[in-house]
Amino acid sequence: MKKHICIVGILVNQKSEHAPKVQQVLTKYGSLILHRSGIPYSACDRGIINLTMEASADELNTFVSELQDVKDIVVNSLSLFDDAEELNVCGIK
Repeated sequence: MKKHICIVGILVNQKSEHAPKVQQVLTKYGSLILHRSGIPYSACDRGIINLTMEASADELNTFVSELQDVKDIVVNSLSLFDDAEELNVCGIK
């Protein structure tokens, strides 16, 4: 399956209630996540999570769909490279 480099942005509203379910989905797809960073907005019970992933289109769609099933979550994604090999971080041919 062709892998893509993808950026995923997640807005978690009512973080205190929904963060455990979001974390469960992130853990399930942890092998696809290359980088994760987050910004807590504790005063308004929100959080922003930014992910860089290497995933096939099917894997990304399934991942995003599972997150969208969590109430009060907003998810958007984009693919930076058509093929992860185009990134060639390690310089391997």
